[in-house]
Amino acid sequence: MVEFITIDEFSRIDLRVGEVTSCERVEGTDRLLKLTVDLGTEDRQLVAGIAAHYEPEAMIGKQVIVVCNLQPAVIRGVESAGMLLVAKDSEALGVLTPERKVKNGSKIS
Repeated sequence: MVEFITIDEFSRIDLRVGEVTSCERVEGTDRLLKLTVDLGTEDRQLVAGIAAHYEPEAMIGKQVIVVCNLQPAVIRGVESAGMLLVAKDSEALGVLTPERKVKNGSKIS
């Protein structure tokens, strides 16, 4: 069963659009990519488990949705300062992107 949250709880999540400016595989892993994302006012480094579905070159220039106020974490020795949002089912995974190009750093609401 899904646990409901309030609109106030949801509003605490800082979702923003960013553009991937660099992307490479995390050494020693099959599923992790290290991405640099331009969020308009800053660049962030993220680690995402999407390497089985996306080649690093295919991510460069793509606008993505990032959770910006997530506690930073070190994953396989690489700091990740946010989370890339994806949709997945048992067969496929897709990175969430805006329907049309918007300014990097645009807030999702």
